Order: sequence, then structure tokens, then C-alpha cells
Amino acid sequence: MSVICQFIGGIMTIYGKTIILRAIEKEDLPILQVWNNDPDIQYHLGGWHFPASLSIMENWFESIQDDELNKRFAICVDGIGIIGTTNLVNINWKDRNAFTGLMIGEQQHRSKGYGTDSVMTIMKYVFEELGLERLDTTIIEHNEASLHLYIDRCGWKEEGRKKNWYWRDNRYWEKIILGINRDEYFAFVGK
Repeated sequence: MSVICQFIGGIMTIYGKTIILRAIEKEDLPILQVWNNDPDIQYHLGGWHFPASLSIMENWFESIQDDELNKRFAICVDGIGIIGTTNLVNINWKDRNAFTGLMIGEQQHRSKGYGTDSVMTIMKYVFEELGLERLDTTIIEHNEASLHLYIDRCGWKEEGRKKNWYWRDNRYWEKIILGINRDEYFAFVGK
């Protein structure tokens, strides 16, 4: 798999096998608002979730524009458009690490390989273009699809658990901490 970064109209896009990562644009906010307010999506993601109005989404969008340590990307597929988001946040240039997350919005776009391609594309970009040493993510215990994606399909390792971290569906769930470093990435992709 090769990632090709191109500047089109002054905007960098990152190409995976089937997906394109690009900056989130203001025009994306209505669909992001729908996904943000979807209880099924939020059930599988970490964090604290409240319903968000379009003006809240616009304020969020404005707040991320100049944040050099936290980058968000739209996941796009030719002929479909935006299907989800991914990110590189808490970028630590001194220690060469970052945190990443993934969300595929609509059910019909899940289990088609787009999530795997998105994670592999972010990893290639991070390790081969940015020269970082490691990536981290966390998964809520019941999100078996994401655990399978990161561990089995993308080579990540479980590095720990925090008990009673997430409150969902009237019970607590563990936070599963996953990570991958440069050597593990290159071993996984066979380089």
C-alpha cells in the first residue's frame, strides 16, 4: 500500500487504497452533526456525549482550525463522499507519538474495509511521512468490531485496561488501551 500526499488547490489529501483523507470542511458539518447525535454511534465511542446543534458543531469547527497538535480528517470514498472521520490528536513532537481514533458514520459503509484502510493509511502517514515513533488509541470493551480491526487487521497490541471507565447501557465497561510503534508497524506490513 502506498500513501500519496498531494496538494490540490492548496489542500493536502492523503490517499489510501480505497479512501482519501482530507481536512474537514464547513460543508461536512451537517453530516457530522447527524453522526454526533446518533446514539448507536456514540454507544461505541469513548467520551462524554450530549446532543449537538449545528451552531455547536460550527464552534467546534472554528476551534480546531489553527490547532497544530490536533488534526482531524474526513474519510472519503470516490463516488460516495464523506463516510467518517479519523484524527491525530495530542501530537507530541518531542517524544514522537500521537493518539488516533476512527468513526465510520453510516452502517452501510462498515465492514467494507474502509476502516482498515483508514487505520493503515494513518499509520503509513505517521510512521513513513511524519517519522513518529508510536500511536495510541483506546477502545470501549464492548466494541468488538474495533478491537478486531485494530488488533487483527492492523497489527496493534493491547497494552492495558482500565476497569469501570465507561458508563453505557446501565453498566460500566473497561477502557482497552492499544498501541503500535514503528518497528511493529514495519514488521506488520512486511518492510
